[in-house]
Amino acid sequence: MNETNIPPILLVGLGKMGAALLAGWRERGLAPSVAVDPARPASPGPEAVVLADAADVPAGFAPAAVVLAVKPQNAAATLPLYARYGGSAVFLSIMAGRTVAGMRALLGAGAPVVRAIPNTPAAVRQGVSVAFAGPGVSLAQRGLCDTLLQAVGAVAWVEDEALIDPVTAVSGGGPAYVFLLAELLERAAVEQGIPAGLARLLARRTVSGSGALLAASDEDAAALRRAVTSPKGTTERALAVLMADDAWPALLSRAIAAATARSRELAG
Repeated sequence: MNETNIPPILLVGLGKMGAALLAGWRERGLAPSVAVDPARPASPGPEAVVLADAADVPAGFAPAAVVLAVKPQNAAATLPLYARYGGSAVFLSIMAGRTVAGMRALLGAGAPVVRAIPNTPAAVRQGVSVAFAGPGVSLAQRGLCDTLLQAVGAVAWVEDEALIDPVTAVSGGGPAYVFLLAELLERAAVEQGIPAGLARLLARRTVSGSGALLAASDEDAAALRRAVTSPKGTTERALAVLMADDAWPALLSRAIAAATARSRELAG
């Protein structure tokens, strides 16, 4: 059994990200904890008991952190159910859009809240999270939140909460953009006559292998791109299409701006 390195946690929401976080904590050594998710049947777990309702949390349970992993649209109905923990626990929210001020209005004016955005590669412990600590968060509480997020990947902190919205657009939604690239590469390969199975292999391994190369390299992405691009070659011809003024550069900027704006809308 793993040594216990993480104190008791109350996890609210067991969707894909909540489940990924819980799995990462278990690997690091998690003290007996509680998860609440109405969509899941109540059940015991090796380190976390899963309950269907906030009212079922044992009266004597004292979590060091309450992790809010519910949909932002459900925040108004869900957060007040956990306000009673504000005097002893830090709230770590991974909800898109919901601001620290907005969450404190639901949890209590003095509630210590950390707002963070992880992404789905957390499921394989390769995620990246960006976090902001609101008023009243102690150094120890910030350290605990850092530990919780590090269990599923890299962590960076910002001092300006407004940056969390574009972070949500870039890295929070970023995996979807990469998966779209793999999807479109596979489709284009089939259109050029490559058998479907081979097209999928080529698309997926090209995306995952390029990501691994990027992670292992100290060079800028632009330098790695140029290294693949021989003058007057096939890649140069393709990039002339992709990098046209009305193509990828402009489209991606518009996409990130749209996602950032939506993150800000979710605050309301």
